[in-house]
Amino acid sequence: MAGVVDLSPETVHAALEAGEILLVDVREPHEFDQVRIPGAVNLPLSTFDPAALPSEPGKRVVLQCAGGVRSVTAAHQAQAAGVDIHEHLAGGIKAWMTAGLPVQS
Repeated sequence: MAGVVDLSPETVHAALEAGEILLVDVREPHEFDQVRIPGAVNLPLSTFDPAALPSEPGKRVVLQCAGGVRSVTAAHQAQAAGVDIHEHLAGGIKAWMTAGLPVQS
């Protein structure tokens, strides 16, 4: 099984701005509704199905959660299902907000 690569908030922000990634937030819907990273799509870990991951041509999927634990779990689940996802936002949305990057609610 491949490992999971930690991406910094700044790296994820730059990749989002450049249109290189699709950010998938695996937090629960009530968390996503409270605060989210602009452009992220919600696919909660509680009902996570790697086969249901959205795909946008030319973009790679990066996972994200609140603190970086659930996104690693989701990456491992995807890898176990044969889906090549190996990047996540290290520290989750908490690190993103600490870095002063934009959120929406």
